[in-house]
Amino acid sequence: MPSDLYAVADFCLIPMGTGESSVAEYIAECQRVLEQSGLTFKVSMGDGYGTNLEGPWSEVSQAIHDCHTAVHAKGAPRVATDIRIGTRIDRDTPVGDGNDHKVKRVEEILARERAVAS
Repeated sequence: MPSDLYAVADFCLIPMGTGESSVAEYIAECQRVLEQSGLTFKVSMGDGYGTNLEGPWSEVSQAIHDCHTAVHAKGAPRVATDIRIGTRIDRDTPVGDGNDHKVKRVEEILARERAVAS
């Protein structure tokens, strides 16, 4: 088993106590951190309330930590984050394919069901 598991994470970082109704500037700061990390990530486009992040567990954890640090440095006195992390060892996961593969499989299943129903 690898010493550093490949992790697929979904996290939602929530700046608190900023006195502003919009947190876009704080989230943009986190995105800058993720860009510098070199990890594969994608902002959830459906609702805009989360980010998918992939890579070695230690690097994923460090990137989320670094987002907290950057958002605090930007002036947010509190930061809360909801995190879900999945790992698997039953097959190799190509870098950047963890979430895309899962979404593609679900879409294939639904497409087959729709084809049968028509």
